[in-house]
Amino acid sequence: MSVTSASRATGGGAGAATHLPAVARTAPVARAPAVSRAPATGGLVAPVYARERHAPDALVLALVVALTGLGILMVYSSSAMKGYADGYGTLATVGPQFVWAAVGMGCMLIAMRSDYRWLRLLSLPALIGAGILLLLVLFSPWRVEVGGSTQWLKLPGLPVIQPGEFSKLALVVYLAHWITRRGTAIGSIRGGLIPFVVIVAPFLLLIFKTPDIGSTAVLGITAVVMLFVAGGNPLGILALGAGTVLAASMFLKDYQLARLQTFQNPFEYALTTGFQSVQGLLALGLGGLFGAGLGDRAAAGGIVLPNAHNDYIFAVVGQEFGFVGAALVVIAFVLLAWRGMRISLAAPDTFGALLAAGLTAYLCIQAFVNIGVVLTLLPITGITLPFVSAGGSSLIVSLVAAGILLAISRETAVHGGWVDASGDRGRRHGRAHLPGSGRRPLAPRPAGRA
Repeated sequence: MSVTSASRATGGGAGAATHLPAVARTAPVARAPAVSRAPATGGLVAPVYARERHAPDALVLALVVALTGLGILMVYSSSAMKGYADGYGTLATVGPQFVWAAVGMGCMLIAMRSDYRWLRLLSLPALIGAGILLLLVLFSPWRVEVGGSTQWLKLPGLPVIQPGEFSKLALVVYLAHWITRRGTAIGSIRGGLIPFVVIVAPFLLLIFKTPDIGSTAVLGITAVVMLFVAGGNPLGILALGAGTVLAASMFLKDYQLARLQTFQNPFEYALTTGFQSVQGLLALGLGGLFGAGLGDRAAAGGIVLPNAHNDYIFAVVGQEFGFVGAALVVIAFVLLAWRGMRISLAAPDTFGALLAAGLTAYLCIQAFVNIGVVLTLLPITGITLPFVSAGGSSLIVSLVAAGILLAISRETAVHGGWVDASGDRGRRHGRAHLPGSGRRPLAPRPAGRA
């Protein structure tokens, strides 16, 4: 049997090509293809090529585990004394966080060991479910209001959840699936940009109404990044972004406008709307170069820091570990962004590439928005630092996203270029076309099953 006919019998994920994968054609694999004999005639039949998976990206895994461990330490350090003073106990906040971290790690391992292509079947039900939860947050008696914001939901028999966090993951997965199906039409206005707006706009509007400007911005930017990576119309994307910002500014509430005014000079409003920003800057300044040490913020002139265990946990890191510790956190997310983009470049199919790019953008954009708020580079938005801040919904969703990214990294091609991958990568297969990376190939990685 010829190689061409054998390749037609090759299994694969969604959108499999009718030719052998690039890795199989250009590089040796660790295991020879299984060749079976026909039971009746004894003749050779088409070889069956098993999908080879190598070990997941070690750096991504190490970064995620390290950031999660740091988060548990920081949540304990920032909440223990307050919990003791309020009579709730020193473990009132970090105890649930530890449980959520354990559950999230388990979910991450399951996602990492699974075939991410199954997510295409779950993408639409997950998106519909996320939309229903967002509607319940706004229009059900189970919504929970904290500080004038209704971002949380307490369903009977379940812990409090934040549907906005789950909607981020659901929308990223669905957009990766939808853009892959649209093919080259994604670059047009009618076939790409307009349907994209129809899908994304309702979720942005529901999250904006809770109100949660930070999550709205993160989700919107992530969706636009995925559209741009897939070849969306650049002028249309620019017009869409400008129109979205203009429309959102027309519906800002009074306290949100006050935050924008405070952002220009927080020290002018140090005792009112700028209190949290000023306290965060003072905490970072008191940390110095190496910080006061874990749990010893008082030695550096400890100050009152609102929301220290979630929104402003980066300030706690800077106060206790100094500039060096804060810089290491920033470097960790920079490395995560770099490795995530490398995984996207080397993904075996378009769905995997878009999914890796979307998950990386979601995690890293949210991280840098949180850090930017603490450094007063951005107005206060009230958004968590992935893996580090307290919050069960944020932590579990972040760890599941990392697990999916690790699952894609287990099947990255040796060459690591978008133009080298098989499957549904080419225009001739009627699917989205991702341009070449224009860089040298990745170094070969150890083969073998993980």
